[in-house]
Amino acid sequence: MTGEGDPAPEDLLRALAPQVLGVLTRRYGDFAAAEDAVQEALLAAALQWPEEGLPRSPRGWLIQVASRRMTEHVRSEQARRRREDLAAGREPADHWTAPAADSDAGADQDDTLTLLFMCCHPALTSSAAIALTLRSVGGLTTTEIARAFMVPDAAMAQRISRAKQRITSSGVPFRMPDEADRQRRLDAVLHVLYLAFSEGYATSAGETLQRVELSREAIRLGRALHRLLPDDSEVTGLLALMLLTHARSAARTGPGGELIPLAEQDRRLWDEAAIAEGVALVTEALPRGPLGPYQVQAAIAAVHDEARTVGATDWPQILALYGVLEQLSGSPVVRLNRAVAAAMVHGPEVGLRMVDAIEASGHLTGHHRLYVVRAHLLETAGERKAAAANYRAAANRTTSLPERHYLTIRAARLGGAGER
Repeated sequence: MTGEGDPAPEDLLRALAPQVLGVLTRRYGDFAAAEDAVQEALLAAALQWPEEGLPRSPRGWLIQVASRRMTEHVRSEQARRRREDLAAGREPADHWTAPAADSDAGADQDDTLTLLFMCCHPALTSSAAIALTLRSVGGLTTTEIARAFMVPDAAMAQRISRAKQRITSSGVPFRMPDEADRQRRLDAVLHVLYLAFSEGYATSAGETLQRVELSREAIRLGRALHRLLPDDSEVTGLLALMLLTHARSAARTGPGGELIPLAEQDRRLWDEAAIAEGVALVTEALPRGPLGPYQVQAAIAAVHDEARTVGATDWPQILALYGVLEQLSGSPVVRLNRAVAAAMVHGPEVGLRMVDAIEASGHLTGHHRLYVVRAHLLETAGERKAAAANYRAAANRTTSLPERHYLTIRAARLGGAGER
């Protein structure tokens, strides 16, 4: 059984899945079959562990069960080849025996970072590589990934399946790519870690606001990537950004799991060690250059985290940083965040005009975040009825239940809760 401080079984499985997949891919060289085997092992664990308790070595247990599935797959494939009079005996003899139960023997190497780079294979399009990595390394469901890409579930499932098959058919050995190849894949790797962390920090759908284990795994991989590439300023910037953002996690929810916005958080609950580490990292990265979006986002997070009170926040500096970030990324979400910063510096009317311009451009049309920002700025401007209407519109569009609950209550407090 799990102890009081142990992670929940589903969180443990999510963290172990990419490690087990890395071991099997390295051992057998068949990514698609290895992922199928790992999924079967995860299903077996989900059914058995709640009844029988955690094994002594959960990782070894998963490797054992998945290896058995792979052994069956190898034997089946070899029998098929023999029937077709093709070459048999392709797999080395030592691959035919699964590890002993509850043993990590021969599997103590953490292949997750190698798996991350492999999923970002240059043979794949950027979107396919990111989708596959979020599925295989990040542990996100196909539905969650489809929502992030704003495509139907079936289309995303096909994209991920094709990506797995393409990696398998490429014949590229399972190993960390050389320096030049790593550089070609690095942008996709960083984007995947950013998306996985973001999904853990602010879950896009469901009953919980955060999936802390997913955020922690992204940070763990970010540390491993930083050890591999300590002089890359954007790798350093992303690790700093994740640490500075994750530092607020304990203050983001109340006793009932309800959302607590940044302005209302008890900052005494923030992780001071994570903040100090994040600030040191971004301070180290910024002068080194070249300047990139993760470094700028980390700098913005640092300004927020170093303010001991809401009133002490240096909004002019944040506004200036968002101006730099907008030039680097051109993202409409960045423009929306810049509108909030502009409102804090120049007044809500300025921010509202910027929000109207974003909507008029066709970006973020119907997105709940646009309604949230507009509602907040209208409330600040004293336009309670219009603010309530926008909070309700945002609540109707978000797929996060804690956020929907928060927005609905916010609208009710402004009056007109019965208006639909």
